Amino acid sequence: MRSEPDLHLMVPDRFDDSDADSQVHPVARKMFFGSRMADPFAEAAEWITAHDVRVLDTAWENAPAGEEFACVLSVYFVFEDDEGD
Repeated sequence: MRSEPDLHLMVPDRFDDSDADSQVHPVARKMFFGSRMADPFAEAAEWITAHDVRVLDTAWENAPAGEEFACVLSVYFVFEDDEGD
């Protein structure tokens, strides 16, 4: 996996996540837009197939009337493989 120096998690200097219940687990979000309901799902399926990600959750939103892309699918995912969990 390549490193992206502009993508990082900002936490306060004294932040302590050593407790197993409060550890930081970075989650990314990718949004897929479409003018028809099926469009974002098709794009998301294609993108997920092409990338090594684990999908955690999804969210659906209908944009306000008159928007060009009224259907929005958000996919929340992580890159890490959690086989050790």
